[in-house]
Amino acid sequence: MARICITDGVPAEGIEALRTAGNEVITWDGQEPPTREQLLAHVKGADAVLTVLSDGVDEEFIAAAGPQLKVVANIAAGFNNIDLDACRAHGIVATVTPGTLFDAVADLAFGLMLSVTRRMGEGERLIRAGKPWRYRTTFMLGRSIETKSIGLIGAGQIGTAMAQRCKAFGMDVFYAQEHPMREPARSELDAKGLSVDELVAHCDVISLHCPLTPETHHIINAERLASMKQGSYLINTARGACVDEKALVAALQSGHLGGAGLDVYEHEPAIEPELLTMENVALLPHLGSANIETRTAMTALAAKNALEVLAGRAAPTPVPGL
Repeated sequence: MARICITDGVPAEGIEALRTAGNEVITWDGQEPPTREQLLAHVKGADAVLTVLSDGVDEEFIAAAGPQLKVVANIAAGFNNIDLDACRAHGIVATVTPGTLFDAVADLAFGLMLSVTRRMGEGERLIRAGKPWRYRTTFMLGRSIETKSIGLIGAGQIGTAMAQRCKAFGMDVFYAQEHPMREPARSELDAKGLSVDELVAHCDVISLHCPLTPETHHIINAERLASMKQGSYLINTARGACVDEKALVAALQSGHLGGAGLDVYEHEPAIEPELLTMENVALLPHLGSANIETRTAMTALAAKNALEVLAGRAAPTPVPGL
């Protein structure tokens, strides 16, 4: 019987297989996520840990768990919270949950784009504040996305799903050649590749769907924000640190950008305070994959990864290259 720790609340259906297999499953039932001290105590003695993006899996974490730790199963498509070198050094398998959340995240990214271009959040805030209003032909005009161009930085499963939604709404699809779109989607969507610099200068909307790596940290910086089209929009459902948030604030304050839709933040959960006061910014609390069906599927895949490794078999979805 293995000891399997889960570091935060998850859908119960997602971990049913862990208990069915006869393991000792230690869940976190607190009203709030564990503090770092609580997390390290929680994983002590674990053979497998199901982690979330806010868990820093590093040497300290591995030492707290103990030498019997065999697998860290991240309930996420990304893995920037995991020290892969530390895992390699200790013979620990790290896994992720790709293929489970691309539709959910693309739905949210598309929703953010509609929200900020059509001023939905601003309109709802006006209504909820009880401010006077009446229908006029010039009242709270937004921007249409039809015939506009979407530029994807990251055209994997999530980026491609976003492109499919944009194409259905009559948008022209472009992608960064540094993060290319695969066939047959590229041909089916008539998607065209540009360099990142060309992409940000050409497209009406830039949407980020890339992983956070040293190369993509601040891939949207002050220079690239300045090169974006006047009145264009930025959507980020990838990782907050892919965007220089202070530079984004400056670009919005100057009026150069039309707006931004953000689900992730550079210093999450902290947010640049100026963003909170801007009517042309749609803000969400990292809800990209947050629907019941998707989070259940993610948890179930993480559980399967853990069970396979504990049984001495290869993980179905290990971190690429690990």
